[in-house]
Amino acid sequence: MAGIEAALVEKFARLLPHLDERRRRLVLGADARALGHGGIRVVARAAGVSEDTVSRGAAELDAGMSPSVGVRRPGAGRKRLREHDPGLVAALLALVEPGKRGDPESPLQWTTKSTRKLAAELSAQGYRIGADTVAALLKEEGFSLQATSRTTEGARHPDRDAQFRYINDKVCEFTQAGEPVISVDTKKKEVPGDYAVAGREWHHAGQPVQVRAHDFQEKAAQKAVPYGIHDLAADAGWVSVGCDGDTAAFAVATLRRWWEAEGRARYPDATRLLITADAGGANGYRVRAWKKELADFTYAAGLEVTVCHFPAGTSKWNKIEHRLFSRISTNWRGRPLTSHEVVVNTIGATTTRTGLTVRAELDPGAHPTGTTVPDHVMDRLPLEPHEWHGTWNYSIRPEPLGPEPPRPSPEFGRFPAGDKAPAWLLHPSLTGMEPAAWQTLLGRYRDYLDEHPPIIPGKKTGPGTGSHYLSIADRLLVCVLKTRWSLPQPPLASLLSVSKAMIGAAVRDVGRDLAALGHTVPTGAITVTTAEQLAAIAGHTLVPESTKIPK
Repeated sequence: MAGIEAALVEKFARLLPHLDERRRRLVLGADARALGHGGIRVVARAAGVSEDTVSRGAAELDAGMSPSVGVRRPGAGRKRLREHDPGLVAALLALVEPGKRGDPESPLQWTTKSTRKLAAELSAQGYRIGADTVAALLKEEGFSLQATSRTTEGARHPDRDAQFRYINDKVCEFTQAGEPVISVDTKKKEVPGDYAVAGREWHHAGQPVQVRAHDFQEKAAQKAVPYGIHDLAADAGWVSVGCDGDTAAFAVATLRRWWEAEGRARYPDATRLLITADAGGANGYRVRAWKKELADFTYAAGLEVTVCHFPAGTSKWNKIEHRLFSRISTNWRGRPLTSHEVVVNTIGATTTRTGLTVRAELDPGAHPTGTTVPDHVMDRLPLEPHEWHGTWNYSIRPEPLGPEPPRPSPEFGRFPAGDKAPAWLLHPSLTGMEPAAWQTLLGRYRDYLDEHPPIIPGKKTGPGTGSHYLSIADRLLVCVLKTRWSLPQPPLASLLSVSKAMIGAAVRDVGRDLAALGHTVPTGAITVTTAEQLAAIAGHTLVPESTKIPK
């Protein structure tokens, strides 16, 4: 028996550490039964356990118990806290859902409901519980950690769903006919620099990318304005990254770039183009400049463009949001956008397993904000509203602007027929041009305005502030005099009885038009600062205001 006990000591030393409590007990009981009489005592000495443990193992084997993964018998161990204290779960739910259960003035109503804070509050109420048990109870009650869900759209237009169906029908119609369908929008503006970007990327442990401690923008910081186009049929994106304003001119410039670089080659037989856009922003259905710029593109491209806008508050339904912009955000997660080049390259490298490709370009052009389109220009656009919600849905024919209506009267027109400038201001010594040359330039300028109806920036000034509009001849004369003599605005405003803002707007607009005409205003020999100096050059004597005879 001594030799058997020694063998058992070696066996148990190797085997028992790998077994749980129940299996150890059963192994010991089986060996004791195999040794026969006195086996329990021998096994207990060899294993270093009590004889009672070996006896219980043998008894369990004799009882024919079925195999089980459990270590202890059913009912063993401590009772669960929810069974020991039935009020615990109700107290926990009262803290988690104070608006639905229990006291709405819960102490955790306005704090983070972490498991540690919930456990601390329950402990203060007399319950003995830890954070892990709180988490387990919440999971049993169907709770999980969740972020907010962007689903509430605010006030809903009664025709919201009907507009969705209308857009879907149009998309199906154009797609089946082989015509291009694109979704357009502006992505969130970014400020290039070493600013923090949401998300994480793989780096060596303890070596994250260093960024600024705050996101306050510098005063002179440029912005990156990504305007995107998503071709629904080709699953291809185009993004222009602008450096100026998010304007209608920038939006249509992006559309024009896409069509010339990709769209025309991808759809060589296209005669129509469908654009889906949201209700606001640079491409909003109320933005006149969007429709005017779109009409110019339509005529140049030879396409009939149909635009369908999503109702207000439903921009997330626009395909570009979740097919292109979300992919771009994922691609630059955790990566500081230090320059426009980084923004463009990161967008251009965006791909998906389903085949999305993106082309990105930098648009360094100027697209100033604050432009409006006059009524007489809007009335001439070849725009046809649809029968269903014509403000949301419209088509623009590839035609030039309609004929210009008769010039309005001085009282109501933007450019009155009557000139306000005194005749002596047209003296050749002031304009640098003989009368015939002046009339030639004026005629060229009128023809240019007929071909390029002005988009007039700025606000109208009110009555009593010299707000009477200038004629075309007056505007041209003001620009020539201001440019030739570096004349300040106040003398000209006084001579023509208009505001300084009106003079400034005329100089800016006409100067741009003259540059387009290729005309350069000759520079005067001196700098003129007063109306008296101007009159002296023309050999004219100004009459003091106090001696003028009222009309």
